[in-house]
Parts: sequence; structure tokens; C-alpha cells
Amino acid sequence: MNIPQLLILLRLLMAPVILFLGWKFGENGALAILILMYIGLFSDIFDGIIARKQNISTEKLRRLDSQVDMLFWVSIGVSSWFIFPQLINANIYYIGLLFGMEILCYITSFVKFGKETCTHAFLSKLWGLTLLAAFTSILGFGHTGFPFALAIIMGLISHLDVILIILILPNWQHDIPSSYHAYLIRKGIAFKKSKLLNS
Repeated sequence: MNIPQLLILLRLLMAPVILFLGWKFGENGALAILILMYIGLFSDIFDGIIARKQNISTEKLRRLDSQVDMLFWVSIGVSSWFIFPQLINANIYYIGLLFGMEILCYITSFVKFGKETCTHAFLSKLWGLTLLAAFTSILGFGHTGFPFALAIIMGLISHLDVILIILILPNWQHDIPSSYHAYLIRKGIAFKKSKLLNS
């Protein structure tokens, strides 16, 4: 296995560990979950950068990365519910809305292209950072407040961007920076992607 694959595997293996820590140890496991979350985030950042530097950023790798990312963040969310059910239950409608948007992204992509979405868009990356802040607030301080609200808002915006990307693209592609870039692709206008953020 190459380094990007190992980093993706690391996050995949972290997911059940995170769930176990939240279920078995409750608040006593919160710090360990936070540490794993930050390790997972850095592994997610570097797997893409390394893959692009080594010219191994294939469709298969990027699709695997997307699905593992989703499992990783869901495991943190479920563990947060194990530890602070009152905080999660108090915001269950907003969380449900995000899950609904995620499902809508998948449905839209499967209907149009016959496979799941894999955009790795800029706004989705920003959403990941707001999720980091929200879960840090929840697991570290037992608080939702502004970080959580920002994560919800950013999540809705990023999902709308992904849906627009899917609708605009003439054919399935991975690593599309934004709906604007999808429009450029549709018009056949060349553009340069960031080596650090997109292949």
C-alpha cells in the first residue's frame, strides 16, 4: 500500500475506535476522541497532497477517501451523542437537515451519473474545518453555541454547492473546486487547480 492509502486506512480504523471510546467511556473518552479527530484531519489533508505530489491521485483513491471521510465524521458525531446526548438531541432537527442534504447529494449524483459524488470542493473543505471547531466545542467543553451553528450553516452551503456541481457537470468527475469551476468545465474553459487543495 502507498502512503495515501495507509492514511485513508488509518481513518477507517479510527472510526470504530472512536465509537467504542464514546460508548464505553463517555466523557472520560472525550479527550482521546479529540486527539484522534485531529490526527484524522491531518491524515485527510496529507493523503491528498501526497497523492497529488506522487501522481497517484486516481478516481478509485479519491472515491475511497470521500467515503471514509464520511464514516470518520459520522463516528465522531455518534460518539458525541453517546457522551452528550442532551446537546445532540437539542439540535436533532438541524442535524437531520444536514443528513437529508447529504442523502440528496448522493441521490442527485446516482440519478445523473450512476455513481456517488466525489467533488472534494473548497466549501466542503471549509465545512470540515467548522466541523472540527464544533466537535472541539462539544467534546472539549460540553458546548454547542456559535461553532455548532457555523458548522450547520457551512454544511448547508457546501451541500448546495455540491448539488450545483453535479447538476452543472456534463459528465462525472472528481475533485471539482466549486460550482463555478463546474460551469467552466461545462463551457470547455481551461483553469488551473491548486496542487495543495485539488488535483
